[in-house]
Amino acid sequence: MKYDYLIVGAGLFGSTFARLATDSGRTCLVIDKRQHLGGNVYCENVDGIIVHKYGPHIFHTDSEEVFKFVTSLVKVNPYVNTPMAHYKGKMYNMPFNMNTFCQMWGVVTPQEAMQKIAEQSKCIKEIRNLEDKAISLVGKDIYRKLIKGYTEKQWGRPCTKLPANIITRLPVRFTFNNRYFNDRYEFIPDGGYNSLINKLLEGSEAIPGLDLFDAKGKVFDMCDRVLFTGRIDQFYDYRFGELEYRSLRFNQFTLDEENYQGVAVVNETWGGIPYTRRVEHRHFQQPKEPVKKTVITEEYPASIKETGEPYYPVNDEKNNAIYQQYKALADKEEKVIFGGRLAEYKYYDMDDIILRAMELWKSELNR
Repeated sequence: MKYDYLIVGAGLFGSTFARLATDSGRTCLVIDKRQHLGGNVYCENVDGIIVHKYGPHIFHTDSEEVFKFVTSLVKVNPYVNTPMAHYKGKMYNMPFNMNTFCQMWGVVTPQEAMQKIAEQSKCIKEIRNLEDKAISLVGKDIYRKLIKGYTEKQWGRPCTKLPANIITRLPVRFTFNNRYFNDRYEFIPDGGYNSLINKLLEGSEAIPGLDLFDAKGKVFDMCDRVLFTGRIDQFYDYRFGELEYRSLRFNQFTLDEENYQGVAVVNETWGGIPYTRRVEHRHFQQPKEPVKKTVITEEYPASIKETGEPYYPVNDEKNNAIYQQYKALADKEEKVIFGGRLAEYKYYDMDDIILRAMELWKSELNR
């Protein structure tokens, strides 16, 4: 059979593109090297509890277009992300807000918190790295207890060797507001993300467990166009060198109790604990039937050489320069188009992934 599109990667980007293409009357063959569909948003049902297999995914967006698109396909449950941070036996609210400042210093007004931060950050004369930026934003105490250990575990290098822009995604508020995201819409698909992926892929032929690089000649000949969402450096056989990624290992276990930590996500910010966060999945959506169990996942940062699974691009000057060489090759391709985190070597939130897939599909229509 001949297809209009071969889509390599059944994650959110590839699946969204497939939905847009099939809605326009195109035929799609979707393949993924993993034994399941959905990429990193894949979920499992464990004793009636929906488990986010590759880490917690909370959908948040200000885009009316994205919200209508997703909710036209699946029912969603409102969910507000209010993680906690644990440091040596003490709990702190995240992101940094008046509750955090009160817990850390005993201050009760925004003015007192601002004064404390000003006192602790006056030593910073120039922003040279993540450490300087973090101290300038929240002071030395919060940096030392709630940022330094977590960040150095996550990225595998000292904060003084990390670019300042990494920390700018973390909100800082002088209100008693524990909500992590500010977006208008925040939710999780009812029953987990598999329901959304299944709807996105409806009408496409989807084959899990098929690696493009094991069957490239065969599947390329079956289609007119190719959307590649995998590693762009791998696509070009690493000719300019490997792009650097940070990866994750997951330790999942079940406990015979209904509520272990009282919140979905707890960040472990002390460097002496090897994992970065602990996730209790039933807090994302309570089981449909009573279950006297809970599923916990500990996330351990790792290098990609340890796991083989890329998660976070290391967008420093060296890696971005390598990516631009690969992008120059990609721009010359006539049959293949590239999209998504791995193919564009860029961190995207889920709503941005959908918007980017929409943008790419529009460019295909105008081709």
